[in-house]
Amino acid sequence: MLRQSHISRRVAAVAVSLVLAGGAAACGPKDAADKAGSGDKPGAAGGAPQKGGTLTVLNSEPQSDFDPARLYTSGGGNVPSLVFRTLTTRNREDGQAGTKVVPDLATDTGKPNADATEWTYTLKDGLKYEDGSPITSADIKYGIERSFAAELSGGAPYLRDWLVGGETYEGPYKDGGKGLDSIVVPDPKTIVFKLRKPEGEFPFVATQTQFAPVPKAKDTGVKYEEHPVSSGPYKVVKNDNDGEHLTLERNEHWDEKTDEERKAYPDKIDVRSGLDAAVINQRLTTSSGPDAAAITTDTNLGPAELAQIGENKELAGRVGTGHFGYVNYLAFNPKVAPFDNPKVRQAISYAINRTSVVNAAGGSALAEPATTFLPEREAFGFTPYDHFPAGKTGDPAKAKQVLAEAGYPDGLTVTLTHSTAQNRQTSPEVATAVQQALAAAGITVKLEGLENNAFNEKRWDVKNTPGLFLSRWGADWPSGAPFLAPIFDGRQIVTNGSNYNHAQLDDPAVNAEIDEIAKLTDLTAADKRWGALDKKIGEQALDVPLFHPVYKRLVGKDIKNVVISDWTGVLDISQVSVK
Repeated sequence: MLRQSHISRRVAAVAVSLVLAGGAAACGPKDAADKAGSGDKPGAAGGAPQKGGTLTVLNSEPQSDFDPARLYTSGGGNVPSLVFRTLTTRNREDGQAGTKVVPDLATDTGKPNADATEWTYTLKDGLKYEDGSPITSADIKYGIERSFAAELSGGAPYLRDWLVGGETYEGPYKDGGKGLDSIVVPDPKTIVFKLRKPEGEFPFVATQTQFAPVPKAKDTGVKYEEHPVSSGPYKVVKNDNDGEHLTLERNEHWDEKTDEERKAYPDKIDVRSGLDAAVINQRLTTSSGPDAAAITTDTNLGPAELAQIGENKELAGRVGTGHFGYVNYLAFNPKVAPFDNPKVRQAISYAINRTSVVNAAGGSALAEPATTFLPEREAFGFTPYDHFPAGKTGDPAKAKQVLAEAGYPDGLTVTLTHSTAQNRQTSPEVATAVQQALAAAGITVKLEGLENNAFNEKRWDVKNTPGLFLSRWGADWPSGAPFLAPIFDGRQIVTNGSNYNHAQLDDPAVNAEIDEIAKLTDLTAADKRWGALDKKIGEQALDVPLFHPVYKRLVGKDIKNVVISDWTGVLDISQVSVK
């Protein structure tokens, strides 16, 4: 979980990119009909998956910064996970089972000491790079250390905060060969991490690509991304235009006996990026030539495309459904009147029409109404609550009553800040739906639309945070920790950078509970406490959860073995086969 401001400054923007790239946290079909793993899931027909063939990947965004130090991923990422193995990884299964951390290069998910301030890992036997040389614990130590170098920034920032001495370490290019003392390698197969504070969820962080081994002798600094040394089932044979065209072929020294997670069915993977989203979905729909064996790892279907698919059973059968660990919400800044009055915040909560908000977000196929901050997934600690019931279409009568109790019997006028970006999350459509719902309760809403960069700067600026604005948050792994700590831990209030604690909540009881949960290595027990904490914080009406997005992605007609977990929410490329 996050506790230091320098971490918080980066996570929200990254979480959004992870939704697009399919490399981050959470998903999961809501019911049996949607559950990837049922007989009618995409790619379920046509017999058992077979090795061979070429898998084509059609993407909007290039797989840039293809260096394990610079990639911000959870669970090892999607395309990166084919090349970079890590100490732990996500369980490559459908649904809830896919939220579990499992061993990858390590023999287990880590052995903590009594207070979870020290974690020890032992490597499996027979691990090799693409050149046949052995993978050692020193390579993992070096791979982590180089992620601290300024010229290789961009990866997950947790270790800078968690490791003893991490906050001042500048990487191996400047340390004169000294290394980071809090990462100890007593022998070629053992690695020990010494932490500044208890972190029961360290195994989740060990899934990130910074934990991929890098042989020091092969490190070429900023050029390493052009040909990183593979520890996974595929190696990079071409990387054009910083990830715009990436070609992967089999790593003959990868041994599936050491890797229970990656199926690695195709012989070759051809990743082509920089394509328009509409073009990608049209090519997948038509599925002619190589596109029959194509997927996308970053492009969703929109409302219009879903409508076109309609009753076409063949196309509908090629649509995968996933739920990323994500929430869209209405944020209050209680430092700004009238939102310093809890009754005003409650009145707005009662007035929200979630049906109209969901429609503005693309409809029920692409968004699910939310009354909790945590996503409706077991792994996040989801605990049902609805402290200010608005029903499906809002409760304007109750809102007016509470507003009168707040001292506004004749209503009031407020400003709602939103982005002008057409993202169906913080965009004008959603803002207008909120405006109309509040109008029915006697609350006049003036809309303030800002260009996306200006919008983000304003909503995260603690000195200028609007009183009311649309916001969103995604988790770095399937747990309540990366959801609640950045938003509600008072020690993460940032006064000179991006502040994500929009309510500037600094409640000693909340802070203490965050610390207590962090000590737990029993993640099931931790999940329950995250859910209880979410429910407790929700009583203060510091935000109004609006919806959790749903992701719909099309695959080519010859794609088989589609797996969508409650960790990533998107097709797992390591499981795919082609006919």
